[in-house]
Formats: sequence, structure tokens, C-alpha cells
Amino acid sequence: MELLWFCFLAFLLSGYVLLDGYDLGTGVLHLFVARTEVERRQTLRTINSVWHGNEVWLLAAGGVLVLAFPVLYASSFSGFYLPLMMVLWLLIMRGIALHFRNDVPNALWGQFWDVCFAIASGLLALFFGVALGNVLRGLPLDATGGFFLPLWHDFGVSANAGVLDWYTTLVGALTLVAIAEHGALWLAYRTVGAVRDRSARAASRLWPALAVMVALVTIFTFRVQPQVSANLAARPWGYVFPAIAVTGLILMIVWARSARDDRAFAASALFIVGMLGSAAFGIYPYVLPAIGDPSQGLTIFNTASSPHALTVALFWFIPGILLVIAYTVFAHKTVAGRVGIEDGV
Repeated sequence: MELLWFCFLAFLLSGYVLLDGYDLGTGVLHLFVARTEVERRQTLRTINSVWHGNEVWLLAAGGVLVLAFPVLYASSFSGFYLPLMMVLWLLIMRGIALHFRNDVPNALWGQFWDVCFAIASGLLALFFGVALGNVLRGLPLDATGGFFLPLWHDFGVSANAGVLDWYTTLVGALTLVAIAEHGALWLAYRTVGAVRDRSARAASRLWPALAVMVALVTIFTFRVQPQVSANLAARPWGYVFPAIAVTGLILMIVWARSARDDRAFAASALFIVGMLGSAAFGIYPYVLPAIGDPSQGLTIFNTASSPHALTVALFWFIPGILLVIAYTVFAHKTVAGRVGIEDGV
């Protein structure tokens, strides 16, 4: 039962990154691919009807933590208190920026909120990546499963590591580039005209950096987290996840260069699923590995609710997630098709 809920959590987090990832990427890039107010409205029209629904997946993942892994929820939310508060404020800033930019008919007002939207989107992508890097690297957990991290210590990976070190910063940078690539391919898929062409060029220029950073993070992850090698040695079928990621990475550039925008965006989604699947498989059964003493790490077994609670929770979770999936499909069908320049007026 614990493994089933671990898969549910991985599914929800992957869904959030796929869906909110493209509107985060849109926020990161829209100042660069849209040169006029009309073009910026065109880019924002691609996400205006869906961005708030995409964030439901993050809320659902938080709900699974409370229901299925309450010890993990308590430990991570207390140890990462400051970064989580920063994420909350950035999420609020994005929502305010999208709603406030049109409230006053003044160009400077709109430009100010556009910059806020871009900064908040970029920092969110970076913070989420740094958080993932911390989980992959491991945390200085004590015997009770608690931990405290300074923002940084000596920028090295050690028992005294902070939130930021060379490894977590690298994972954060990879996440930012991957989200920007995802957003560029989304805009190329959903827009026409100059915005579409600039977005396609941005995707092509970001791809080499993405490929290099994927290779670097992969190499250093094997060095930093020995659990990854152990899991692959014990369960060779796990190589399917990095294979999916590499396939998506290659198809992404192949289809982007042949102007198959829908397929290129789908390949980006495949890449993200493969990378997140690799991360989840790599640290299993840990959900928060420990630096130094692996026995103090938090696993899906020592953080889970009772078997009875996990079974009862299924009766609430399954209809709830089916409703979320149905709403997501419906919302995206209602805005299907490309957004023209006239739609930005």
C-alpha cells in the first residue's frame, strides 16, 4: 500500500510539473518572445484559462502528503519552512501579476506586472529545482526525522550542507532551463506569427544547454547519491526511466526543427516524465535520504499512515483525482488551437 501511495505522489508531482511547467516557462520567456503589448497579451492568452487549474495538482500532492505520509509532511514543511514561504509568496505574486496587469490602462503599470510575472516564474522554477536537488542529495536528518538547513554553508556537499550548494544549484539551473524549454515549445505550439517563430528559435537555442546540463546532473547525481546506483543494480528495469528522458530529449529537437510543434511539446513532456521518474526510482524507498547515516533517512515505510488509514484514504483520493483529471482535460479542450495576434487585442 505504501508503494501505491508513493506512485500516486510521483504521478501528481509529475502532473504538476508538466502542466504548471509550461505556464511557468511562458512567464520566464514572454518578455523575450513578445515585443509589443499585443504580443504579450497573445502569449498570456495561451495560459489565462488554465494556469490556476494547473496549480490544483500541487495542492493535490500536498493532500497526499497529509493523508499518506504525515511524518514526511511534518519533517519537510518544518525543515524547509523558509523556502516554502518564499515559494508561497512567489505563487501569490504570479497570480496577482496576471490579474493586475490589465486593471489600470497605463503602459508602465502593465510592464511592471509583466516583469513581476517573469521574475516570479523564473524564481519558482529555480526554487523547485533546488528543492529537488536537496531531496536527491540528502538532508542532515536527526534521530527524530527533523532537520534544519541554513540557506548555505560552505557551498559543498557535506553533513553541514545548506539549502544551496554546488549540486543543488546545478539541479536548480537545470530545472530553470528545462521549464524555459517546455514553455518555449508550448508557445511555439499554441501561437502563430512572430511570437511562434521567436519561441521556436528560443527552444532551439535552449536545447544544447539543456542537453549539457542533463549530462552533468546525471554524472554528479551518481556521485552524490549512492542509492541511485544501488537501485539500478538491484532493479535493472529502472533504466527505462532515463531511456524515456533521453528519447524525449532527442525527439524534442528533431520535431522542433521540422516545425512539428505539437509533437515537440509532447516530447518535452516525455522528457520531464522520464527525468522525474528517474529521480523517484533513484531514491526509492527513501523520500528524504539522510546525509552521513542512511539509517536515519525517511522512507515510504517509516513515514506512512497506518494500513487502515491508507486503505480508507483511497475512497477519497480516487474520485478526487479522477475529478481533477476530468477538469484538466475539459479546460484544455476548451482552449485548444492556436492563439492569433488578434486574440491578444
